[in-house]
Amino acid sequence: MHLPLNITLAQLNLTVGAIQANKEKILAVIADHQDSDLIVFPELAITGYPPEDLLYRPDLYQVVSAALEEIRAATTEVAVAVGHPETDGDTYWNALSVFSEQHKVATYFKRKLPNYGVFDEQRYFTRGSTPTVFELQGVRIGLLICEDLWSPDAARQTREAGAQVLVSVNASPFEEYKYSQRLQVLSARCKETQLPLVYVNTVGGQDEVVFDGNSVVLDAKGEVAVHLPHCEEAVVTACFEGLQPVPHPLPVVPENSASIYQALVLGLRDYVEKNGFPSVLLGLSGGIDSALTLALAVDALGGERVRAVMMPYRYTADISVEDAQAQATTLGCAFDIVPIEPMVDSFMATLTPLFGDVAADTTEENLQARCRGVLLMGLSNKHGSLLLTTGNKSELAVGYCTLYGDMCGGFAPIKDLPKSLVYQLSIYRNTLNLKDQPAIPERVITREPSAELAPDQKDQDSLPPYDVLDEIIDGYAERDLSIADLVALGYSEALVKDIIRKIERNEYKRRQGAVGPKVTRRNFNKDRRYPITNHYVHTLMNSFASNKG
Repeated sequence: MHLPLNITLAQLNLTVGAIQANKEKILAVIADHQDSDLIVFPELAITGYPPEDLLYRPDLYQVVSAALEEIRAATTEVAVAVGHPETDGDTYWNALSVFSEQHKVATYFKRKLPNYGVFDEQRYFTRGSTPTVFELQGVRIGLLICEDLWSPDAARQTREAGAQVLVSVNASPFEEYKYSQRLQVLSARCKETQLPLVYVNTVGGQDEVVFDGNSVVLDAKGEVAVHLPHCEEAVVTACFEGLQPVPHPLPVVPENSASIYQALVLGLRDYVEKNGFPSVLLGLSGGIDSALTLALAVDALGGERVRAVMMPYRYTADISVEDAQAQATTLGCAFDIVPIEPMVDSFMATLTPLFGDVAADTTEENLQARCRGVLLMGLSNKHGSLLLTTGNKSELAVGYCTLYGDMCGGFAPIKDLPKSLVYQLSIYRNTLNLKDQPAIPERVITREPSAELAPDQKDQDSLPPYDVLDEIIDGYAERDLSIADLVALGYSEALVKDIIRKIERNEYKRRQGAVGPKVTRRNFNKDRRYPITNHYVHTLMNSFASNKG
């Protein structure tokens, strides 16, 4: 016979390095939930996740230890499980400590250290070697940390050590379709061990990573009994009776477009707020990329903190100006029109004698983008606003963007969205209309995309249709398919080779681009780390030619 056990899941938005603020947030939850038996906080809650090379600073651990002492002293009526880094001076661990009645009753060291994608834990931490189980109210609780759950071993060993309930603290990032994959893994661990699981995930944006929350409690059959929200802070108490969780009403889990959109809003808001920017601005071109970026910015911060600047040139269509102004009016943000023709003419007058008799090419087009970049950076500097770049993943992949022009800025909200996903999210956002007006003018979505840097220019003058381009980029850059694999899927050899060359040739551009939230399985930053000076593309082409011969 086991007493009812109340376990509180504290799905908090914590800030990397803000140890005092994180501690105060944790203490506030403890003070508000004195009727709970155990409060569980996320992985590395004290420091925020991931602290990266902050972990090498000896003074970090002095501040962490002081914070843990205050948390220990607060556990007079309630037990607390809190994630933190631990060191003995030479070795570092990803740790989870449990405090009860002002004593430390257990410390567990993470046993599975992820070292793929955005994770670098083997750079910092040493693996733990043993399971950890502690007793509370007559119930034996086994501790796990995030990656420990992604293979059967750690959970099985924890059950063998006597656990009756599993508790896992986590910093599991969001990416497209990750939620269902994660839930399948958690359910499998419960079915294998025949134990219930309390899974507490962190929430919030940290540079390019977004943590989506979605903390859950599962019963021993792997069924969800308690579910916390997507991309929101929440503190919820689950009651266990007879070692099984009492089911709560379950929320509606957002479908794919909604989940991605909410993750982008969260990532943008937290980057702005945690870095202390009062406002943001962006160049609003009348095209779909800047239109979606504007909608995200207004949804993240409110229209009063967003400024859009339309910078027409002689090739800018009237409807682009009209659509930009209409969207800014609908979304309630500041809007300026600043023609760039005088700037471009001035640059050309200076450069033409230096260009000599070299024919006009993309150089002149790029000057337009760079004039816009100068204007936007000037406004950013003068008003302290964060400049948002508006490039998407498809453009960044093949270099369809201008260094020191449209790539100027400090944060890139849609940099991990293929163009096809930009359209998908724009259509989704228009299902949430304001004032009976679409947040993104319908014409922006339906018209043929153009950079408007030359007369009658269309993106498909130099790129294949975006659905084809995105599939080739996905195959090569995200799934590591070979040229032969892609040709076998029905794409022409010439097109595949052209796209691959563009992807590899533009690594130097991507390295200089602004950070932005990851939402796909492999982004162009921490997920995919290719050298800039890199001749492997020649090896690929030669190898394919040899195999054909």
